[in-house]
Amino acid sequence: MSAKIRVGIVGYGNLGRGVVSAIGQNPDMELVGIFTRRDPSSFASENGLRFYQISEAESFKDKVDVMILCGGSATDLPEQGPVFSKLFNTVDSFDTHAKIPEYFEQVNDSALTSGKVAVISTGWDPGLFSINRLMAESILSQGTDYTFWGKGVSQGHSDAIRRVKGVKGGVQYTVPSESVIDRIRNGETPELTTRDKHTRECFVVAEEGADLEQIRQEIVSMPNYFSDYDTTVNFISEEELRRDHSEMPHGGFVIRSGVTGKSTRQIIEYSLKLESNPEFTASVLVAYARAAYRLHGEGVSGAKTVFDIAPGYLSPKSPAQLRKELL
Repeated sequence: MSAKIRVGIVGYGNLGRGVVSAIGQNPDMELVGIFTRRDPSSFASENGLRFYQISEAESFKDKVDVMILCGGSATDLPEQGPVFSKLFNTVDSFDTHAKIPEYFEQVNDSALTSGKVAVISTGWDPGLFSINRLMAESILSQGTDYTFWGKGVSQGHSDAIRRVKGVKGGVQYTVPSESVIDRIRNGETPELTTRDKHTRECFVVAEEGADLEQIRQEIVSMPNYFSDYDTTVNFISEEELRRDHSEMPHGGFVIRSGVTGKSTRQIIEYSLKLESNPEFTASVLVAYARAAYRLHGEGVSGAKTVFDIAPGYLSPKSPAQLRKELL
C-alpha cells in the first residue's frame, strides 16, 4: 500500500469540487487526478489540479487506490458504477432509493470479478441517515420511523430536472412539514403518506421556445422523484437562478418514536443542518474512500453499503486512539 491514499475523481460538478476540498482536509490522502467527459484543457485555470479525459481512466489502474464517482444517479452512476468497479475500488452517492437493491447487484458483480471494494450509496441520505434509521429501529423495536428532508436543495432531484428536454437549468427544494414534525416530537405516531411529509418546489430555466406545460408535466409525473409529492414548478430567468438559487443548503431529521417497558415513550432524533449539501456529501464520500482502501487491503471485495462498514474504518485514527479518545 502507498504512504497516502491515492484518490481519483470522476466528474467535476458541485460534488466533485467538494471532494477536492475534502481531500485537502485529510492529510492521509492525495488527489491523483480528475476524470471528465469535458475537454481537460478547459480547466487550465484550476490551479494545481490535473484533469484527464474519462477515457484515460483505465491507464491509471495502478496509480489510483480509490476512485470517487461524482456523477448523478439518474443516468451517470448506473453506467459508471459497474464499469469503474471493474478497474478500481470505488465510492459513490447513488441516491435513487427504490433502485438501490438493483444497483447493488450490478456493482457487486463487477467488484467481485475484479477483487475490488465498491462502496455504494454513501452521503447523508442514503448514508448517515440510513445508519441512524437502523440504529433507532434496532434499539426501539416497538416504534415508528420518520425521515424528513430540508428545507434545502436536493442534488439528485435537481439533476433529474436538468435532464428534462427543454430545461436549460434548474434547482429543486425539498420542504418538510413543520407541523407534522412537531406532532412527532410531541409523542404522536401518525400514519403518513409520502405526500403528507414533504412538498417539492422546482425553479426551472427553460430553453427558448420550449413547451413550458410539457416540461411541467414531465417533472411532476417523474417516478421515484416527483410523482408521489405535491410538486410546484416555477419558471424563472437565468439571472434569477444565479441570483437567488446559487447556494446549496440542505439538512433534515431522522426521528423514531417508540416505547419500552410498560408503554414508556422514548424518542430518538438525529439531525443535520448544512450550508452546503455537496461539500458535506463530499466529506462523507472521502471518509468512505478511506474505508474502501482499508477493506481492500484486508482482502475484502464486492459492493458494500454503510450497513456493512464499521465506523472505525472511516477514521484516520488508530483503533487504540479511538478507544482512548472517543469511546
